[in-house]
Amino acid sequence: MNRASSSRLSELPQRVESNRMSMVYATPQSKQSLGKLNIPKPQSVTSERRTSFFGSRTSGTGMARNSAFGGTEKMKDPRPLHDKAYVQQCIRQLCEFLSEKGFPGSMSVKSLQSPSTKEFLKIFEFIYCLLDPTFQMPTSKVEEEVPRILKDLGYPFVLSKSSMYSVGAPHTWPQVLGSVVWLIDTVKVFCCMSDQDLLFADFSDGSTEIEDGVEFNKLFLDYTAETYNKFMQGADTFDEEDADYLAKLKRLYNVDEGLLASMEEKYRILSGEVERLEKESQTDRLMVKRTEKVKLQTDLQKLQSYRSNLESFKANLENKASGLAEELEASGLQVETLKQEESRLQHILSTQKFTPADIERINWEKRELQQTINSLSKSLEQAEQHMWNEEIALAKAKETAEVKLAEYHKLARKLKLIPVSAENACGHDFEIRTSTEYGPSTMVQCRTQIQQLLRKLITDVDEECSRLTDMKLSLEESIEQVNSNISDKANDLKQLREQIRRLDEQLEQDMQDIAHEEQKWSAEMESVETHRKLLEKKVTLGYDESVEQLKAAQQQYHLVLQETNEERRTVVNNLASVLTTAANHLSIVEKFLEDQHKRVDRVYAEAFREDEVDIQKMKDIMESFIAKVNSM
Repeated sequence: MNRASSSRLSELPQRVESNRMSMVYATPQSKQSLGKLNIPKPQSVTSERRTSFFGSRTSGTGMARNSAFGGTEKMKDPRPLHDKAYVQQCIRQLCEFLSEKGFPGSMSVKSLQSPSTKEFLKIFEFIYCLLDPTFQMPTSKVEEEVPRILKDLGYPFVLSKSSMYSVGAPHTWPQVLGSVVWLIDTVKVFCCMSDQDLLFADFSDGSTEIEDGVEFNKLFLDYTAETYNKFMQGADTFDEEDADYLAKLKRLYNVDEGLLASMEEKYRILSGEVERLEKESQTDRLMVKRTEKVKLQTDLQKLQSYRSNLESFKANLENKASGLAEELEASGLQVETLKQEESRLQHILSTQKFTPADIERINWEKRELQQTINSLSKSLEQAEQHMWNEEIALAKAKETAEVKLAEYHKLARKLKLIPVSAENACGHDFEIRTSTEYGPSTMVQCRTQIQQLLRKLITDVDEECSRLTDMKLSLEESIEQVNSNISDKANDLKQLREQIRRLDEQLEQDMQDIAHEEQKWSAEMESVETHRKLLEKKVTLGYDESVEQLKAAQQQYHLVLQETNEERRTVVNNLASVLTTAANHLSIVEKFLEDQHKRVDRVYAEAFREDEVDIQKMKDIMESFIAKVNSM
């Protein structure tokens, strides 16, 4: 029996890593007959929110966690949404999905780093239309509609309305991106389940496996309830429940593991034979031989070239061997001559005679030479030590000079004397190079040149300071003149204030005149008030007429409401008839499934009997063959 391996479409991290196959799909059927995925259509903002599928489930005593479907506790998102690498991976996944599904706009990984709210709404509408083609993004209150849609789809985490105002912000985009990736996984699951839709499938296909109906559903629901209770109590693995569920399934379907193994082996052998025969029937033997001939010819050419290379290599080795033999003969002759020279010198040594005085003189000269060597070695060590000390002193002097040179360059840069194009350099080079580039005389010359330039610069600065001092004195004189002007203006200001006082008095007189005019206007207002009252009486009469018209409209509204209620009852009756038809259809489908299961059992029994007959024939043939062998 084939079992479909469940593929993990979502990239969310698993709470418990496990390589075992879920026991939900351990039955003889590899596809769930779920029909189409129930996708909720978007509701208006003012419509009533949809409740959870499981209702408000309250966990019992000892349960350590709330249900993700009906609990009130907010779940913490286990995904590393603040990890930049994970965010980049989600962005690439979103970009690949949009390009794969044919997103109409131009979208890249760079533009998805911080998208605008308008771009996010386009992406969300495009992805949700894959679930509901009739969906259209509303034009108002989008910040409430998007979290509501995600909540209706079962998104387990909270997405705030404030995040919709600034989608591309660094603190908001990771959470919004996580919800979009979850929606992509939902679309993938929906597409997968649409491909596996079995509601109106052809059950006559032999590759489709059928569940056992009520008994299997009872086992499956018991297993689901037991594991869910354990999950709500804090468990993450269900090995015992899986083993028990698998054993019950084997007892339900009367599974013979030995027979299954033999049938699988037989199927493997037959499928290998069929594959081999298909390959032989599809390939042209003449073409195969021709290709083999071409391959052999190429191999022959390679062998011939390799043989020629070996022959050339052999010739080179023979030439080297002859050269080495000649060198060996020359070395032998040289050894013979050295042996003759050694015998001659040995003969001279054995024949010559030395007196004791000669030996003592030789020893004394040897001691003198040894003393001379010792004294020279000591003087050499002293000279090397002196040279080492001088080198250390020279290095220290160099370091001191480099420090002073760096300070000089730092000060020159502050004074804008370096480089030549500096502001105060005036085209002169004040930079001092390292002492390794010049000799002592050149250093003195460079020093005198820089000192002359600096003296000239100092004189220029002094002249500039004197000029600025003169300018300061002139500015002070101008300030005194401005102060005198200010005093004159102050006198003018006093005169203007006196004029303003006179104008205020004139203004007060004008205000008194205006008060008299206001009294006149008040009398005119009283006459206008009487006219207004007359108009109010006429408006009251018009209001009474409007009230009578409103009553007539309310009566008409009640009539329309009665008609609407009647139509609603008609729709409810129609829905009841539709549900009854659907229930009848489900009963017919279940009966058809039972018939198909019985037919499969009958076919299986017939195949089993045929296999037993074949095995019995094989046994008879083997017995006859053994009898013939024994008789021979």
